[in-house]
Amino acid sequence: MFKAVIVGAGGMGRAWGGNLMDCAETEVVGWVDVRSEAAKEAAEKYEFAGIYTGDDLGRAIAETRPDFVVDVTIPEAHCEVTVQALEAGIPVIGEKPMAVSMEQARKMVATSERTGKLYMVSQSRRYNNRLKAYRELITRYLGELGILNSDFYIGAHFGGFRDEMPSPLILDMAIHTFDAARYLSGADAVSVYCEEFNPEWSWYRGNACATAIFEMSNGIRYTYSGSWCSEGKHTSWEGEWRSVGANGTALWDGTHAPNVDVVEETGSFHSKCLAIEGEVAEGHEGIAGSLRDFLNALKTGQTPMGECHDNIKSLAMVFAAIESALEGRRVTVPLG
Repeated sequence: MFKAVIVGAGGMGRAWGGNLMDCAETEVVGWVDVRSEAAKEAAEKYEFAGIYTGDDLGRAIAETRPDFVVDVTIPEAHCEVTVQALEAGIPVIGEKPMAVSMEQARKMVATSERTGKLYMVSQSRRYNNRLKAYRELITRYLGELGILNSDFYIGAHFGGFRDEMPSPLILDMAIHTFDAARYLSGADAVSVYCEEFNPEWSWYRGNACATAIFEMSNGIRYTYSGSWCSEGKHTSWEGEWRSVGANGTALWDGTHAPNVDVVEETGSFHSKCLAIEGEVAEGHEGIAGSLRDFLNALKTGQTPMGECHDNIKSLAMVFAAIESALEGRRVTVPLG
């Protein structure tokens, strides 16, 4: 049984409370929030009787001696919370984005290295069985991949802080899609040219639309087009995908099973293709999947998806895209 302390009692923190409660391998022994009453209310909601609740992470660690910490604070607090836990000798699984700057992210990675403790970002949308099936189609059938494209169009009326952010789409959401592009292509971004914009009728103050083209480390061109102020005809939250390789094209709408057309015969105007549907396996998805990947890493020493040395490369795509849009030029994406 792994003992956990949760830091953050907002909506996502409470989702993690339910996630940990549903996992037979974990026990919540503490809940911390800057508002101690919020931590107490969250613990009572899930009937975590007798656990530590309060606003002091150091005290929570000292009193409960957890096996890991779940950092579900606001992004601005991720660095402080994660570094404190790692320096106390406690592994951390935290919510995305890793940090609000590359400087903070590098500090977090360096702390994980120095302490020898695992820090994993819960990039939960990687744990999608259809996404996994799509990657398997790409790997098995397409041969050398040349083009990867994703579209993301959702009219999201959140209200609150996102409406005031300078780059709400790229900074708050696009990391999921960018990270999926790395997962699907097996490559890291080398450079990016990005444009952000905001239609006059957008309800966001900052730029809610973006287009970007990334050059990936294996020569693939990955293109992204998205909007958070597009009403109607929404894509999936996973986006809509097209992958083009030497042997055919694979599609995924983000919701149903993926499919691929594989070239069987050439010589005519259009090559003859065989249509194949991907096989979707069963398995834990979302934060339930990331939790189990993290626990497996604690037990076996295997590197989980979202381990900080890898996830920082997805975060780098976000900040490079924003830099490109601000400067109006192609920029290099730092590899960590």
